[in-house]
Amino acid sequence: MAEHAPGARGADPLEEYRRKRHATRTREPVPEQGPLPTGNDDTFVVQEHHARALHWDFRLERNGVLVSWAVPKGLPMDPKANHLAVQTEDHPLDYATFEGGIPAGEYGGGQVKIWDRGHYQSEKWTDREVKVVLTGERIQGRYVLIRTNGKNWIMHRMDPPTVKDWQAPPEIIRPMLAVAGELPAAEQDAEWAYETKWDGARAVVFVDGGRIRILSRNDLDVSASYPELRLLGEALGTTQVVLDGEIVAFGANGRPSFGRLQRRMHVTKAADVRRLSASDPVVYLIFDLLHLDGRPTLDLSYTDRRALLEGLELSGLSWQTPPYFSGRGADVLRASQENGLEGIVAKRRASRYQPGRRSPDWRKIKNVRAQEVIVAGWKPGKGRRSGTIGSLLLGIPEDRGLVYVGSVGTGFTDAMLDTLLAKLMPLSRTSSPFADELSRADSRDARWVTPKLVGEVSFTEWTGDGRLRHPSWRGLRTDKSPDEVVRES
Repeated sequence: MAEHAPGARGADPLEEYRRKRHATRTREPVPEQGPLPTGNDDTFVVQEHHARALHWDFRLERNGVLVSWAVPKGLPMDPKANHLAVQTEDHPLDYATFEGGIPAGEYGGGQVKIWDRGHYQSEKWTDREVKVVLTGERIQGRYVLIRTNGKNWIMHRMDPPTVKDWQAPPEIIRPMLAVAGELPAAEQDAEWAYETKWDGARAVVFVDGGRIRILSRNDLDVSASYPELRLLGEALGTTQVVLDGEIVAFGANGRPSFGRLQRRMHVTKAADVRRLSASDPVVYLIFDLLHLDGRPTLDLSYTDRRALLEGLELSGLSWQTPPYFSGRGADVLRASQENGLEGIVAKRRASRYQPGRRSPDWRKIKNVRAQEVIVAGWKPGKGRRSGTIGSLLLGIPEDRGLVYVGSVGTGFTDAMLDTLLAKLMPLSRTSSPFADELSRADSRDARWVTPKLVGEVSFTEWTGDGRLRHPSWRGLRTDKSPDEVVRES
């Protein structure tokens, strides 16, 4: 079948448009059949369309109609990035001013708003290639659409980005980490900002063209595990950002519940994810901005990054930007204690963001003592726990190797034990992975494993010989790798 140039006049260019719509069921303009209006062939409009899938409709006036393409990720700002554009039916010229809701169940059901409009100059217009110069309120530049297959085209920006020194975000930005410490001295208090320490899983979120990608602290793509966060991408639209924050599940008492989050962290099957996102929803708590619309922000001060973040006004059912406090660290810590929270994080207001580094510019001050540990073995249970795990043997890496810090036998649910046993059995080995030989009592009945699993325990204090006193299991930390585990003071 021969391909015709977009906007070529046929017997009735709007026949398909009318066939898909009924004037009594939609607010969209549905003109009667008849002569097409005459224009200047120089108008363009971009409409943000929140339909079944977010996309942007790019429309060019041509021969009395709006020739239209659906662009899932919006117009590319970077000449190095090409975006898919799917040609749709021609639209009437009146559609250039349409905004509003299309009823559910109707073709294209959802909200439509004008994202940009202006004038264009045509440089080339054939059945394979459309080259135009756009002059709009938000978009200025030379673009080309090239047909690749049937209705599928690619859209390419031909000139440099409007924003000077525009940069695409990197594929990975590793989160900056805090050291364990105390409150800054009173005379330095005003130089610091204070945030709540959330008991969740660290995550860096990349948003581009309304789509999100969620990376865990160890660079795993966990986007599929948290579908409720997809709407954050739609809320940001064409705003391109990289965010740093914490994924948190809240318990019935309104406090973060790491145990509840645990139910979500290991799930990848679509049906299970859907079920758990309804029963155990999460919230992404955003506390830093690492990239914004072609500009890296890593070298800005914490204060300046927070100002840009708050300017985005990110607040929704599944994402929030919690407040921070300038100074008054002792009051913030006391409030976190009174509310039963894990602690606070102090951040030097003048500090830049240092990806992947554990920096003294960020200090975590905990109310509840917690320690990340590596599981190096386990002992079989007895009585009610017969046939499963009775306790875990724990270690922390030091210069001489993996050092034994004790065992934990409390804090487990049956589900946790089942998960642990399934993960530990394939890691079985015949020898102890610890650097030092354990006592007979500590090693009796031990089942050794390759030390790959990271977990977290709460505890009261360190003993004189470096063991955990009264540890209680909190859960696996699949967001962290063994080489990240350090002994907390």
